[in-house]
Amino acid sequence: MRVVFDCAARFRGNSLNDELLQGPDVMNSLVGVLIQFRKERVAIVSDMEAMFHQVRVDAKDHNALRFIWWPDGDMSQSPIDFRMLVHVFGATSSPSCARFCLIQATEDNADEFDEVTVETVKYNYYVDHCIKSVATEKKAISLVSQLMALLAKGGFRLMKWLSNCTNVLDKAPLAVIVKTFLNLSLGNEPVDRVLDVRWNFNKE
Repeated sequence: MRVVFDCAARFRGNSLNDELLQGPDVMNSLVGVLIQFRKERVAIVSDMEAMFHQVRVDAKDHNALRFIWWPDGDMSQSPIDFRMLVHVFGATSSPSCARFCLIQATEDNADEFDEVTVETVKYNYYVDHCIKSVATEKKAISLVSQLMALLAKGGFRLMKWLSNCTNVLDKAPLAVIVKTFLNLSLGNEPVDRVLDVRWNFNKE
């Protein structure tokens, strides 16, 4: 069971999203990210674990994210008042705030990593999805390692790594590799979705 924070829900004609500033549009172009994904031979993708929840909300704004919950999920008891301390899914400001922190964490630690790694965070992310292709297995293995190390410095954890090259995945920790599945409608070929586009990751 997952708690849903509906920031568009209205009370007396107003919602939280009505009062929030969306912030600048700092997302990369979806088409541009997908086109770059098809550019080179070795492809890698990953998701960021609970990206919005890794970014704290300023203390003065905690009361705007108040909610009630029942102790131990027991609705026979009186509800308790809580406050979210991190950005929530559904708030119109969350994507811009999280993206800003992602880029800031990258720039703060850019001197410790190569240019390809830094540019990947800046130009090959769509919200919490990393979608990148490189020319060789060696470059892909290095990029996976450096991306995980770089973003860990900002409190971001990369998960669900997938590649069309098994040697790349062999070098990644088992806990962060996606569990692949078979799509029976496509002849038992291993298929996953990349930003809702079907990808047969056994083919280059």
